[in-house]
Amino acid sequence: MLSIQPIPAFDDNYIWLLSDSESHRAYVVDPGEAAPVVSALEQQQLSLEGILITHHHFDHVGGVEELRRQYSPVVYGPSNPSITGVDHRVQAGDHIDILATRFEIMEVPGHTLDHIAYFHPGERPLLFCGDTLFAGGCGRVFEGTPPMMLASLESLATLPANTAVYCAHEYTLANLAFARAVEPDNEALARRASEAEAARARNEPTVPSILALELATNPFLRCSEPELRASLQSQGRLQGESAPEVFATVRGWKDNF
Repeated sequence: MLSIQPIPAFDDNYIWLLSDSESHRAYVVDPGEAAPVVSALEQQQLSLEGILITHHHFDHVGGVEELRRQYSPVVYGPSNPSITGVDHRVQAGDHIDILATRFEIMEVPGHTLDHIAYFHPGERPLLFCGDTLFAGGCGRVFEGTPPMMLASLESLATLPANTAVYCAHEYTLANLAFARAVEPDNEALARRASEAEAARARNEPTVPSILALELATNPFLRCSEPELRASLQSQGRLQGESAPEVFATVRGWKDNF
């Protein structure tokens, strides 16, 4: 059985640790720093077999070289030559098998142009999406365009509703505070915000989330919903009605919220 645990890093990053208790083999996703990974591996007596990278930002790749020196893991990552130490550069349509679990590669540019996600279908679908989709939010559009980011989010929105969404940051409370400004009458969102606040008060992660919950409460996945458009219009924030116009409005507002 595949076990998935968060390794806290920096101020608000999560490095995801995938392990198999019988073989004591492990993979990590987006190791921005090595020390917390080494500590977790030693505490659980795990051997690092591989690394999955979603994009090139330092807080996702900063620990790769040190982990390669210590453990010689196989490294999977996007087709970006600026990321050093990648053994297998993967793209949309590829698949990889790790710890007896198959993952499909999705290209989800917008936050960065090289951004990929790792999706495991099946009865318990899993998604490692880096900084593309957050609990209650999405990543800033640094290198792509708003239509590109929207297209990537729309591709994730087509995955099974029970997909567990493993993002790379604990941004949930801030994201949900913004989401409530966008849709103050969304009752599901109000309940989610209360539950997230209680989880953080207990010092518990708010992730992974479930895609169905994101579809009901995340404004960046709701750009085609009449309720969200009506809320923006009532607040005098939206002129057009197309999904790209809605997304650009919401993303621009969040950037300065």
